[in-house]
Amino acid sequence: MTAFSTLSSQRGATLKGHVRAPGDKSISHRSLILGGMATGVTEVEGLLEGDDILATARAVEAFGAKVERLGDGCWRIEGQGGFRSPATTIDCGNAGTGVRLLMGAAAGYDLSVVLDGDASLRKRPMKRVTGPLAQMGARFDWISVEDRLPLALQGGRLSGIHYVQAVASAQVKSALLLAGLNAFGDTVVVEPEKSRDHTERMLSAFGARIEVVEEGRGWRIRLAGGQKLTGTVVAVPGDPSSAAFPLAAALVVPGSEVTVEGVMLNPLRTGLFDTWMDMGADLTFSNRRLSGGEDVADITARHSSLKGIVVPEDRAASMIDEYPILAATAAFAEGPTVMRGIGEMRVKESDRIALMVAGLRACGVQVEEEAEGFIVAGGPVRGGATVETAHDHRIAMSHLVLGLNADQPVSVQDPEMIATSFPGFVELMRGLGASVG
Repeated sequence: MTAFSTLSSQRGATLKGHVRAPGDKSISHRSLILGGMATGVTEVEGLLEGDDILATARAVEAFGAKVERLGDGCWRIEGQGGFRSPATTIDCGNAGTGVRLLMGAAAGYDLSVVLDGDASLRKRPMKRVTGPLAQMGARFDWISVEDRLPLALQGGRLSGIHYVQAVASAQVKSALLLAGLNAFGDTVVVEPEKSRDHTERMLSAFGARIEVVEEGRGWRIRLAGGQKLTGTVVAVPGDPSSAAFPLAAALVVPGSEVTVEGVMLNPLRTGLFDTWMDMGADLTFSNRRLSGGEDVADITARHSSLKGIVVPEDRAASMIDEYPILAATAAFAEGPTVMRGIGEMRVKESDRIALMVAGLRACGVQVEEEAEGFIVAGGPVRGGATVETAHDHRIAMSHLVLGLNADQPVSVQDPEMIATSFPGFVELMRGLGASVG
């Protein structure tokens, strides 16, 4: 994406066209990490080449794997059957998923490493992962501030644990399962609510034996220790979190019709689409198929008269990254949209609740902030504001979508961070007819 100090959007032409979703961020991280842990070659097609994923690729290479970019989205990882101590500190950039999964992957090997990140990642809590990993036998030292990067990890001989999560978290679950591959005995993770299951699916694809059993509204996952992974072929489907932005723009800009091709429809990632349809969105799903072991489809969104709703709290795990763009579309709905049970948003790349509330208010939208959520009152959107993003890509893109049907332009600060998850966002939106620049 072209570098801008600020980026603006404004009302203009209707949006029309077909585009492809960028590769799924979650699967891209995991394909690199599991490929680096495995023995043999892993070939990846459709890898998201955003800044976060590139940071994970460099980390996997630093841990001893051979990582090669073959072409647009096509990568080759030659794993050496395990990780070794890197020569330097591993900088994970802004990648919260990357650093937390790497902690789990590295913990089971006899190595030492310092993990760090950018200013935003240094603000994010790490004890949710280091705590249970320490119970397995890994050692961590906080170099500067407790519970924050940078940290030093000493891996080695681990023992499997039985861990019951208080809140469903795919990152915590995944870190424990990756550590459990090299642990003595079984690692069992119990989730109260189902979180995304990409790690479980991909571990099976790489040859691991893993047992997943539904338990209430969540599930119990058991992984036997002492297992080795074997390189494989991974086809990365389109990211539903990224597809949400051009689809949302079509929903709110009159006369628009946009199709995003190849979007993953894992049922643990489709909460936003379900919520939009509950609000009256005109969404159609066509050309359903399998790609990389995941259900995918082409999604068409047409301009819709949306109605505010109370979003079911049990959807939070399936759409936690999509609440910012949901809030932007809710600003154009008739009546209030109530979003609760989403306190996890406060410890993402930023405090996303506070930033969305502040940005929407600056654009003339009535918003009520709560400790664990917020309520957006639909109605005319004035716009005419420059929004603070705190270097958060989803905050930036959500407000740029908002500006496409606001009375006055909307600008966002620090838009370069959009490249962490959606390189080419500006060019894609312009290709659909959006006035962004």
